[in-house]
Amino acid sequence: MVSVNLGRGMSFFGGHTGSSPSPFDAVDGHRLAGPTGSHPLHQVALDELVRPTSGAADAAFTFDAPVRVGEGITGHVSIVAREAIGGRSAHLRLVGLRLVEEKRSREDRDSEGRVTHTETWVEVAGKLFVADAFTEPVIPATLEPGATFETAFAIPAPRLGPPTAHLGEAIVAWALEIRWDVPHAQDAFVAVGVPVAQHPDLLRAGVGRQGGMSLADVVSVDGATIAVTSALPAPIGSEILVRTTWPGAPGGRPARIELHRRNNAPNGVEGIVASVSVPSDTVRAGSAEARLVVPAGSPPSFDGADLQITYIIRVLVDRRFMPDAAIERPVGIA
Repeated sequence: MVSVNLGRGMSFFGGHTGSSPSPFDAVDGHRLAGPTGSHPLHQVALDELVRPTSGAADAAFTFDAPVRVGEGITGHVSIVAREAIGGRSAHLRLVGLRLVEEKRSREDRDSEGRVTHTETWVEVAGKLFVADAFTEPVIPATLEPGATFETAFAIPAPRLGPPTAHLGEAIVAWALEIRWDVPHAQDAFVAVGVPVAQHPDLLRAGVGRQGGMSLADVVSVDGATIAVTSALPAPIGSEILVRTTWPGAPGGRPARIELHRRNNAPNGVEGIVASVSVPSDTVRAGSAEARLVVPAGSPPSFDGADLQITYIIRVLVDRRFMPDAAIERPVGIA
C-alpha cells in the first residue's frame, strides 16, 4: 500500500516546509513553516485541511446529525469514479490528525568541527493518531470509469475524543474517508472533514483531566473563593458569570477578573481570552462580579492525542512596584 504522507508545495521561507498526512494535506507545505517566534498554524483554518479526493473519484458525503464525542456517525455517501480504480481492498475509515508547531534548528560545521552557521525555524508536523477502518459498509475494491456507488453508513464517533479543536499552535482534526489499497501505485481516496464536538457529559463524568474542580460551582483557594454562577461546562459563545471573595487581597490598585486559555503544544503560548476590570475593594468585600465571554470558535476543554487545553479563571490585583497578586481556578468549556 502506498500512501501520500507529505503536504504538497515548497517553502518560500529558507527552503523549509511542513508536512501533514493525507487526506489532511490540502494546505501547501510552505504555509506550514516560518521563522523563529512565528506561529504558522494561526493562519490555517480547520476547513482548509482536508483534500477531498486523490483524483480518481469524487464523492458527496451527507450526515444525519452533528457529531459529538462518544456518539454515532450516520449518513450517506455517493461516489462517482473519474478513472478506473483497481484496488485490492477498500474501506471506510475514520482518521484523526494531530498537527503541531515544533521548533527546529540545525548547525553547519567546518572540517574541524567548528560551527559556521546556525539556523532556527518553526515547522508544522502532522501525524494520524487514529486510522480506524470499518468492515461495513462494504465498499467495492474496483470501479470502472464513470461507475457510481452509493451507501449509507453508521460508525462510532471517537469514544473519549479528543474533539475537533484549533488550539492556535496545534490542531486536532477528524475526517471520514474511503481509501482504496491500490497495488504498486498511489492509494486512491475520497474524504470529508468531520467536526467532532466535545460532549459535556464527558467533562461531567470527570474523564481525563478536565472534570473535577473545573465544574465546581465554588472553588476555595488561599482563603478566597471563586464562584461560577452560570451553567458548567460553559458552552462556547456563552458568558461565564463569576463572583469572587478575597478578604486578603491587596488594595489601592485596580483588579481584573480574567479567563485564560492554556495548552501544552510544543510551541504553545498562554492567552487571555477575556478580561474585566473591577475595583479591588469589591474583591475584598466579596462583591466583585464579572461576565466573561467565551468567544465563538474557541476550542473546548480536552486532553487527548498528547495535547491538552485548559481554561483558568484568574483574579489579579495590580500592585505598584511589586509583582501582581493573583488567585485562580480551572473552568470547563464545552
